[in-house]
Amino acid sequence: MSRFTGDGPAGGRPIALRRSLRWAMVKAAVAGTVMVALAFLIPLGLMVQQTARDRAFTAAERQAAAIGPALAITTDQDAVARALASTDAGAQDRIAVHLPAGAVVGEGRVAAVDLSAAVEHGRAGTVRAPGGFALLQPFAVDNGQVAVVEVYVADGDLTRGVGTAWLVLSGVALALVALSVVVADRMGGRIVMSARRLAGAARSLGSGNLTVRVPVTGKAATGAPEELIEAGHAFNAMADRVVRLLAAERELAADLSHRLRTPLTVLRLNAASLGDGDAADATRHAVEQLEREVDQIIRTARRDPEDAPPVVLGCDAVDVIRERVGFWSALAEDEGRAWQLAGAERPAPVPVQRGDLAAAVDALLGNVFRHTAIGTAFSVDLLVTESSVIVLVGDAGPGFTDPATAIERGAGHGGEGSTGLGLDIVRKLAEATGGDVALGRSAVLGGAEIRLRLQTRSEAAPLPRQSRRRLTRRN
Repeated sequence: MSRFTGDGPAGGRPIALRRSLRWAMVKAAVAGTVMVALAFLIPLGLMVQQTARDRAFTAAERQAAAIGPALAITTDQDAVARALASTDAGAQDRIAVHLPAGAVVGEGRVAAVDLSAAVEHGRAGTVRAPGGFALLQPFAVDNGQVAVVEVYVADGDLTRGVGTAWLVLSGVALALVALSVVVADRMGGRIVMSARRLAGAARSLGSGNLTVRVPVTGKAATGAPEELIEAGHAFNAMADRVVRLLAAERELAADLSHRLRTPLTVLRLNAASLGDGDAADATRHAVEQLEREVDQIIRTARRDPEDAPPVVLGCDAVDVIRERVGFWSALAEDEGRAWQLAGAERPAPVPVQRGDLAAAVDALLGNVFRHTAIGTAFSVDLLVTESSVIVLVGDAGPGFTDPATAIERGAGHGGEGSTGLGLDIVRKLAEATGGDVALGRSAVLGGAEIRLRLQTRSEAAPLPRQSRRRLTRRN
């Protein structure tokens, strides 16, 4: 089981996505917790504020009630003053008694109109006073008269403890938000790790590691959502399917190549009986090369991808083109074809394997011999720029009727015996380097021309504007 966690250039975007997912979950948790906290804490805070206010007025009522028994016994100012001094409010100069005769014991703070209203209604009430409120409590005294006890309540008493309560509630709200962030981050971390393992396994499989699988059981899958576990099962099933298909493809390629051995053996025996001569030697050489290629295909198809030797990219395009043109020149002379090779003076390194470039050149030259009449001339030109190597293969034949269709893979537009894969092989080789293949008409010979551009640097450079000087010509 692979637990690929590749960071770095390939893993930079998944890391950014991982942070984005975690941050989204944290923001959702914070938003939900804040809304719930506000829904509960704001009413609770208002209730605390109202409780503090009620507590202050209840205390004032108790202070006023403590004076009632004394007023029921006597209205003597000295006796009333001693009763006031025995209370907490009296010690703080917050209580006063308004006697029926108009005398006031203590410090009165309310207006006469408020006192008259309290006497008239005969029940307790609160009125506004400087810096706070005053509780007015009327009591019946001798001769049916009424005395009013005034208890002062400052504004600070109405909010005492409210600030502390709000701070505590705010602290509780912040603690809830922090707890929700931690929980959301932990949950998001598990989801992200599961998604990260799935993405890493996909990248690893895409890079050629066919043994990679996503852990869907055990500790690695703990906490993963059911959807991601199901995606992991689907990925593992897909990877197993890919392995089976590749194995079947390799076996099929090996079997098909092995079937060629019988006709190759007959061809080799027939070539051995041709006798001497350049044509006979070229035929035997071609048969030997075909046998080597078939053997190489069988060995490659049977080989385990993990046991394959490391591929070394890079070869000299000039050396390869000279060799392949030299090979095809013998057949060209037999068919009376004039041919030309130009631009092969100095080395031209390209980032492809020698065998792949040779196969591409053979495909281009083979098209000339296969799809033009005997005696048709052809040319091979090599152009080297700062960022690319360009191979031009032209002929004096009729050219392409539909260049866009001719390059389609497997289309087989070349007539009988054509598979349509030759130009596709050339195209894939060019695109592997960042280059391309273009089909057109030869400005020199008048027939078809195929341009193979192999990119040697990452930045593209403009094509050189120069004439193609013929270096070699053979008839």
